Amino acid sequence: MSRQETIVVGDAGGAALLRRHLVMLVRLGAPVTLSRAAALMLFVVDTAMIGWVSSLELAYFGLANAVQMVMMLIGIGMLVGTAVLTAQALGADEPRECGRVWRVAVWHGAGLGVLFTLLALGGESFFLAIGQDPELAAGAGQVLIVLSLGLTGQMIYIASTLFLEALNRPRPGLVVMIAANVANVGLNWLFIYGTFGLPEGGATGAVLATSIVRWGIAVALVVYILNMADAAHYGVRGAVDGARAIGRKLRRLGYPLGLAQGLESAAFASLTIMAGYLGPAAVAGFQITMNVVAFAFMAAVGIGTATAVRVGHAVGRHDRRDVALAGWSGLLTITAFMAVAAVVAALFPGQLLGLFTADTAVLAIAVPTLLLGAVTMIPDGAQGVLMGALRGTGDVWVPTAMHLCSFAVVMIPGAALCAFYFELGVPGLMLGTLFGVVVATVLLALRFRIVSRRDIRRL
Repeated sequence: MSRQETIVVGDAGGAALLRRHLVMLVRLGAPVTLSRAAALMLFVVDTAMIGWVSSLELAYFGLANAVQMVMMLIGIGMLVGTAVLTAQALGADEPRECGRVWRVAVWHGAGLGVLFTLLALGGESFFLAIGQDPELAAGAGQVLIVLSLGLTGQMIYIASTLFLEALNRPRPGLVVMIAANVANVGLNWLFIYGTFGLPEGGATGAVLATSIVRWGIAVALVVYILNMADAAHYGVRGAVDGARAIGRKLRRLGYPLGLAQGLESAAFASLTIMAGYLGPAAVAGFQITMNVVAFAFMAAVGIGTATAVRVGHAVGRHDRRDVALAGWSGLLTITAFMAVAAVVAALFPGQLLGLFTADTAVLAIAVPTLLLGAVTMIPDGAQGVLMGALRGTGDVWVPTAMHLCSFAVVMIPGAALCAFYFELGVPGLMLGTLFGVVVATVLLALRFRIVSRRDIRRL
């Protein structure tokens, strides 16, 4: 938002301010949502193409993806400070600081990717240690290793796209991700089914394709940023003055945000692991159901990112009223969107899930689970956007504790009770999820109400 726009906004009424925020949120949030949806589409396509091979291969993929998703989301949380620091620097009219943040974030992302790849080497041992069937553990462990090979590229891409989104330039990330999906389908066709005489790779072939694509999107965005017409204006080249100080700020934001993302994703991964105790069909059914729910949640990721950026800009200008309006307008926007998504999922569960498999045993589990998932979508989206609003203010530790309470204390025990004690099976896992996201929404809304009324301080 320019200085001239700030003056106009400051003279406008509350309704005009709200409309302006809604317009800006949609303008930034729509391409960000599409970009995140396109990123998830890599796994949706993998799930669908593997599902037509066998439910066992899909179970391998489901378990491996659950673990790598925890690592990836921890990495994203560690790097979210890229968008916060860039947005606040832009709001404070310090453009060269933006590029310095990006370069430090890229190195942090690369380091995280290497660490995650090393951790993935112990995948089979981990699955055996938590009591998974040896055949499932061996297959999922192999898939996890291959999938992790692309995590370094994925982290570099995330740092780069967060930087661009904070500059209100989400389209390059979207274009790159659309191209990635096209490439992924082609590579899947080669590696999953053994086209042109290649060995039939199943789930391992699918994740090999994904890893190749992840490195491609990283290179594409780095090249784009280095060659932007205003690259010099934003300081994306040259020496990085104050790199240690920027790194400390990134880590100060990243530790709690990475922990929060890790707690949430680990909680959801634990549900997939619980499904594994119910058999391969249960894992497959839960996996395809969560794909549908997660695809809708990409709107929350997009609107949450846009909300964090808008809040960050307001923090940079020390505009407390705009901080509150940016946050609440984000919540209003995502609630409306998720309500529509929930209606679609509730009306057409069989049609949506039929895109992934024709296995009647898997569908019998997945359909009732998705009906509960439709109810879960609204509070799930709300808590995601509220977390983004709090990120924009720099408030991170208290929301992390709230996530711990909601997911570790409420969701996981609730899901276990519903699934095993009350014998609801996989639908019980989704019911436990509903309990957790409702608690998270209430707690985070109360927290944002408190934070948005405080004096504004830039990080």
